[in-house]
Amino acid sequence: MPKFFNRKVLTIIVTVVIITLLSLYILPISIPLISAFITALFLDPAVRVLRKRFNIKRKLSVLIVFVLFLLFSGLSLYFITTKVIGEAIQFAEEIPTYINQISDKWEIYEKDLLSASEDLPNEVVEQIQDEVGNFFNSVKSGLTNDYVNLNKISSFIGGIPNYLVNILVYLIALFLFMIDLPKIRATIYKHLTEKTADKVNFMTSRLSYVVLGFLKAQFLVSVIIFIATLLGLLWIAPEAAIVMSVVIWIVDFIPLIGSIVIMAPWFTYHFITGNIGLGTELAILATVLLIIRRTVEPKVMGRHIGLSPLATLIAMYLGLKLFGLLGFFIGPFILILFNSAKEAGIIKWNFKL
Repeated sequence: MPKFFNRKVLTIIVTVVIITLLSLYILPISIPLISAFITALFLDPAVRVLRKRFNIKRKLSVLIVFVLFLLFSGLSLYFITTKVIGEAIQFAEEIPTYINQISDKWEIYEKDLLSASEDLPNEVVEQIQDEVGNFFNSVKSGLTNDYVNLNKISSFIGGIPNYLVNILVYLIALFLFMIDLPKIRATIYKHLTEKTADKVNFMTSRLSYVVLGFLKAQFLVSVIIFIATLLGLLWIAPEAAIVMSVVIWIVDFIPLIGSIVIMAPWFTYHFITGNIGLGTELAILATVLLIIRRTVEPKVMGRHIGLSPLATLIAMYLGLKLFGLLGFFIGPFILILFNSAKEAGIIKWNFKL
């Protein structure tokens, strides 16, 4: 066997292969269990504080925190379901109307184009008209067939039982993890030497600090975005200010997406339909929100988690491809876990080729 392929290198290769296989095949179907374990870790400090302050048993403190978590999640879900999704369904139902309005506006622009292009060859004018007409027809059919589609709605309704099973598994696993977390911790430490246990302690404390810092940073930035959006929309469109501010706040909380996903189609629609004033105000608000996000987020993130923007982008992209939407958070979490293990000395990363 060549000198390079010693036992240590072979162990590293086997470990990497096992982790890769787990990441590709096991982890994606274990999202409810992984999410429950991570949530239990986040709620454990509240359990310990409640137990210490009121001198009660752990099971009772776990039950209180779990019930409070259920109430908060239930109220949030109720608000999102009744308000945000209701508005989204109404918007989806009115998409054909919006497309027809845009088509009517284009007919007016088309007449102006004909009068302005009298000196151009007829073939050029006809080609422009055909291309734009085909574009609007394809957009209209795509929106009405792809988004307002009974087959997709029925498939979503058919998948509701699977979603309910995942939620039920998540809640049961969360409660059991919260109860057994000290036993799990003790079982892990039982198989560690004193030196390794110190490293794991350092890694977990560092990981908790960074993860909480990440969530705190995201929350602070999203609160600033929500306040700026609400104030702006109360001035621009007060009838939709609260609902749209909540929608933009929820979307903006997701990394890499941002409020521009909501604002850009909104002001573009008003520009096309001829409402230049409202479209301009919405475009200015979108620019302000983008500037706030791009100036505040790097400073807050850098101070709280210490990850470079490039590493965060790569982690979020790979997480999205492997785990779906939750990968936006799982990817950076794995990167933070790796960095914490490297700082604790558990993972040796000093090598030369």
